[in-house]
Amino acid sequence: MRQLSALDEQFLDFETEADVANVAGLAILEREVSRDELFVLLKDRLGRVEQLRQRLKGVPFRLDRPYWVADAEVDLDYHLRELALPSPGNDAQLGEQVARLHERRLDRTRPLWEMYLIQSLAGGRSAVYTKLHHAAIDGLGGADVLASLMDPSAEPERDHAGEPPPSGPDGPLHVPWMLARGALHALTGPTHVLRFLAEAIPHLDEIPVVSRIPGTGQVSRVTRWLSGRSRPELPHLPTPRTPLSGPVSAHRRFAFAELPLDEVKRVKNAFGVTVNDVVLALAATAVRRWLAGHAMLPAEPLIVGVPFALRRPGEGGRGNQVTIMTVPLPTHVADVRRRLQEVHASMERLKARLDPVPASWMREFTESLPAALTGLADRAAFALLGQAAPPMNLIVSNVPGPQVPLFVAGARLLAHYPVSVVTGVSGGLNITVFSYDGRLDVGITACRDMVPDVWAVPGYLKEALEELTALLDAP
Repeated sequence: MRQLSALDEQFLDFETEADVANVAGLAILEREVSRDELFVLLKDRLGRVEQLRQRLKGVPFRLDRPYWVADAEVDLDYHLRELALPSPGNDAQLGEQVARLHERRLDRTRPLWEMYLIQSLAGGRSAVYTKLHHAAIDGLGGADVLASLMDPSAEPERDHAGEPPPSGPDGPLHVPWMLARGALHALTGPTHVLRFLAEAIPHLDEIPVVSRIPGTGQVSRVTRWLSGRSRPELPHLPTPRTPLSGPVSAHRRFAFAELPLDEVKRVKNAFGVTVNDVVLALAATAVRRWLAGHAMLPAEPLIVGVPFALRRPGEGGRGNQVTIMTVPLPTHVADVRRRLQEVHASMERLKARLDPVPASWMREFTESLPAALTGLADRAAFALLGQAAPPMNLIVSNVPGPQVPLFVAGARLLAHYPVSVVTGVSGGLNITVFSYDGRLDVGITACRDMVPDVWAVPGYLKEALEELTALLDAP
């Protein structure tokens, strides 16, 4: 059994009817796949994917964080479902259906995942929408789950050794044991607080919300100077109010796009930046055009949340190992070349400040809080920030993926679009990119009320890339 980390539990705690913590992927397959084929694949691969066969077990009175325990028997008939679009289903209809599935909360009495086989797509294709709770995975963890369900050839690998291990009883997870462990965690909480204070003070101006408190920047700078830790200063700009700000509704919109990775790399190489810089610049251009089209473009930059993986390449570990840092997104800049340059400069400043220390002090802080209080604190903080002072306008994320063709139940995977989270704190728009087989597959998740015209964004992203590549071809 494995206990949720404090960060994992926060994704459970903040969830409401409107702020839903589902993360998902939409796989487009080149041909129709039957439910029976997917059922056989899932049954064969359950042993590979721990997240698909575990459910939550809570501690009485919420005296400690929940545990992941093996489900006695995963009911695949419940988790795997099939539906069809009106034939022939187009992209807009598919996006609408995915949005409706994505906004529904998962049943916490079962393993926290669902898979939907969507039929009747134009061109004889099928789609597979798979969602999991963010408490179970982060972006890299989701990519690992994807890899476990796919094959490098059209002939599915049989995984007889991967049959789920027998569940049996929960072992030591009886009530007295859990209560005793919870009491131990409560006693060690002050130790985590002391470690947090010792490590965090030089980094207070890096925390998206805390950095807005008057005086925190000066305290951090003085502490770094006294300790000899000289680092680049981060700009602390106000988060402008836009149509993307404020509490989100309970309903979603979803759109998707594909961008050629070789063109993105051409831009990257020509300007001496990174792929992530180009992705952020494309997002800046697209959001700038969307805001201008609604006559709501601020004169100052937007603030974007950029997830950073704390898990190093090849490092194990389950659950969430990610943090979000905020940087200015130059939507106020009219020149496309300068937008890219400003994104690159902001990301270079941010990377110069990042090291392994922030991961440890944030973990110490969250581990120090009593489990019985964190749920109330998380929900109260989310409600207050969403209404009064959101620390960011949107999230833009870039998740690396495989650059070779993959297959699902023998059908070639044409694209895999991420479907992510929007909240009142993170903003009503999330643009997540997944690189696959020479392309960037872009998923755009939005609050239905804030961005009803979400299908305008894919076109803006494509136009943004054309503008950048035109600079390379200009005499």
